[in-house]
Amino acid sequence: MTDEATKLPLESADIIGENITKLGQLFPEIMGDGKIDFDKLREILGDSVDEGQERYAFTWPGKRDAIRQSQTPSTATLRPQKDKSVDWDTTKNLYIEGDNLEVLKLLQRSYHGKVKLIYIDPPYNTGNDFVYNDKFDDPIENYKQQTGQESSANPETDGRYHSNWCNMMYPRLRLARELLSDDGAIFISIDDHEVKDLRAICDEVL
Repeated sequence: MTDEATKLPLESADIIGENITKLGQLFPEIMGDGKIDFDKLREILGDSVDEGQERYAFTWPGKRDAIRQSQTPSTATLRPQKDKSVDWDTTKNLYIEGDNLEVLKLLQRSYHGKVKLIYIDPPYNTGNDFVYNDKFDDPIENYKQQTGQESSANPETDGRYHSNWCNMMYPRLRLARELLSDDGAIFISIDDHEVKDLRAICDEVL
């Protein structure tokens, strides 16, 4: 029989649940039945809460869904391929191939807050090199598209040209930030097509 203590979890780390727990530890009076009473939280924060209807914010169509994507736990599994590996038992290096959003979620359980350096080379959104539509109902087709096995484009004539790119980058940068240690750093290659939006996203999540 398999020892229950040795069974691996089937889901990635629940980051949103962990953040709720941290809030509850800071303000235990806001918790009720495991959920946050936001009215009580507003009372505690007092004048720090902005009740106004309009204020400056960096937003775009699809941002809420992008945030939700970063919060949804993954049920995917990383499978080792020892027959294709070199010095499997002694190597300190690891190469992972797969949907990067799912992989970032899976890495949270073992590497949350432990990574010193992350380098990202995302699509530059030149109009021909990228469309990154997350199709959670069909992860195989999604993976084929993301790995170049299906051609796609994101022309500037599309009304969601910049939004499409932001929707792709936001959840991945947010999850990457969760992996960083306190003294960690993220380096990102980009050109002038999306440097402004990239900087705004980084200011928000990093």
